[in-house]
Amino acid sequence: MEKEKERSGGRYVVPAVEQAGRVLFCLADATSSHMSLNGVCAKVGIHKSKAFSILHTLQGLGLVQRNIDGKGYALGTGLITLSRRVLDNLNAPRVAEPILAELAKKSGGTAALGLIADKSVFVAAKQEGGRDIGYTMRIGYNFPLTYGSHGKAIAAFLPKEDLDKLLQNGDLYFHGKPNKFDRTRLEDELDHYRRDGYATDFGEMRAGINTVASIVFGAAGTPIGYIVVVGLLSKKATEKFGPAVAQAAKLLSRQLGADLDNLKILY
Repeated sequence: MEKEKERSGGRYVVPAVEQAGRVLFCLADATSSHMSLNGVCAKVGIHKSKAFSILHTLQGLGLVQRNIDGKGYALGTGLITLSRRVLDNLNAPRVAEPILAELAKKSGGTAALGLIADKSVFVAAKQEGGRDIGYTMRIGYNFPLTYGSHGKAIAAFLPKEDLDKLLQNGDLYFHGKPNKFDRTRLEDELDHYRRDGYATDFGEMRAGINTVASIVFGAAGTPIGYIVVVGLLSKKATEKFGPAVAQAAKLLSRQLGADLDNLKILY
């Protein structure tokens, strides 16, 4: 067991999971449409009974499928579901560029696309406005998931179970520092955001900086990120610009394959 862990490259590697991963990569590299059980064993270097158990388990999850004659294995269609989020994330920055450019031009602020990565988000694309003084953010910069307007926009459209789990977290930045978080206020705000399609932050995250954000959905119909406009905009200008951000996010969502009609988006 210890030798298996060492060979895999770390003491925390689970051998069974590592072997299952190697089986999947083996099938992905196959030159034929299906690989035999013996072929998988030879390529991966595991015993026949172990390979069969792994393939049978992966088949039950839809990640592997058997040939019609039952004598060979190939990757299953369940992998399409897993890869959809990755493809969304890869396509989104490129597709978003002209949309962000238009928002930045109209607002004079910085328009950015952020993508969700577990409990945080990162800046995946941005366009600067034409003003000499503005707000600059770096590509790849990470923010907490609940940070300001984008956090509210994401929370407004999370499934109830996911939202409940999120709100159990002790570090919630919806209203600035975590000690300022007000759940009653947030619940009222989320109702408005679901109706209007955008969320705002007026200097709570950073003094003098106002933001407006709207949720972006992927092809699977789940939130994958947000579009935000950030700048030295007045409160009135920020609120006025909200609908344009919401429509930009809807446009990007549709271009990424989201069926917003079936999602019953209110705005």
